[in-house]
This record gives sequence, structure tokens and C-alpha cells, in this order.
Amino acid sequence: MASSTGNSSKSEDLVNERKRKRMESNRESARRSRLRKQKHLDDLMGQVEQLKEENSKILTSINVTTQNYATVEAHNSVLRAQMMELNQRLHSLNDIVNNINANNGTFEDFHMNCPETFMNNPWNLMCLNQPIMASADMLYQY
Repeated sequence: MASSTGNSSKSEDLVNERKRKRMESNRESARRSRLRKQKHLDDLMGQVEQLKEENSKILTSINVTTQNYATVEAHNSVLRAQMMELNQRLHSLNDIVNNINANNGTFEDFHMNCPETFMNNPWNLMCLNQPIMASADMLYQY
């Protein structure tokens, strides 16, 4: 009977030893799992910071590009207005040349035969060195 109690005690000790080893193994496994999760979280936080920095650079680049576009667009608008003024002036000057040529090249005949509305049009003045008056401000009158 004593031997059965001794076997029972040894078997209980063996079971307890296995439980203890399993618990230690589980604790170590849980510790490693926590460390992996923490490392993964740290990696993700680093990636978030990197993406935020990259996003900020892209937004700055977009803002600079947008400002440059607005500047170029305003300049183009001024150039378009100047082109229209020059086209109107060229048309008026061509009318003057055609009328002078039709009157055998004499300006006096042209001036006498010129309709009143033609002479009152500022684009038809004989001053060839008039400045182009277009500016960006005149385009935003809406």
C-alpha cells in the first residue's frame, strides 16, 4: 500500500511539474506575443509619422503649384486683353491705310471723307505709340 501511495505522490509531482512547465511556457509565449504586438504597433506608428510628413510635403507642393498656376493664368489674361487691343488697333490702322490708298495716298482727303464715328473712336487715333492699357485688375469687374 505504501508503494501505491508513493506512486501516486510521484505521479502527482510529475503532473504538477508538467503544469508548472506548461504555465511557464504559456507565460513566455504570452510575453513574446506582447513584444511582437508592441513592435508591430511601433512600426505602424513610425509609418504613420512618415506618411504624415510625406503628405505635408505633397500639400506644400500642391499649394505652390496652385499659386504658380494662378500667377500664370493672370498673366495670360493680361496678354489676351493686350492681344485683343492690338488686334483692334491693327484693324483700325488697316482701315486707315485702306482709306488713304483709296484716296490716292493723301491724308487730307482721308480726313475730309472720314466719318465722324471713325474719328471719335480712340482706337483709330493716328498716334502709333499709344501704350497698351490692359492690366489684371480690369479683368475682374464682374
